[in-house]
Amino acid sequence: MSFLSILRLSRIGKHVIIPTQYVIQTKHYAAGSAKGGFDKKRVHKTTKQKIDLPVEKDINKLLTYVCGSNIYKEGEDVKLKPDSEYPEWIWNIRTEPPKLEELDPNTKQYWRYIRRKALIRNNLKIKSRKL
Repeated sequence: MSFLSILRLSRIGKHVIIPTQYVIQTKHYAAGSAKGGFDKKRVHKTTKQKIDLPVEKDINKLLTYVCGSNIYKEGEDVKLKPDSEYPEWIWNIRTEPPKLEELDPNTKQYWRYIRRKALIRNNLKIKSRKL
């Protein structure tokens, strides 16, 4: 923004801003009822109900299928294969976060880990003060 445009902005008076606000309010750009006010019944009708998804409790199905993998209305979930059909690297994937002792202090991952832990600790302190 240039210096001249800043000087022009300072010359704008209330007579310019008030009509603009008046136009926005009288044109009913915000949603509301036909009366111009807030209608609780209308809002209640438009809100979506929470969908309760069924939880699979059959042990045999949990052991043989990837439950929830079928996103279509028809068909079935993906069937699990024997362990020998999967690549070897899949069994070496880390499923838990690394420990601080395992990380090298000269890496970015190390410092991100320390920063994240400090943020969590500070947030817990703030939360305990409010209670």
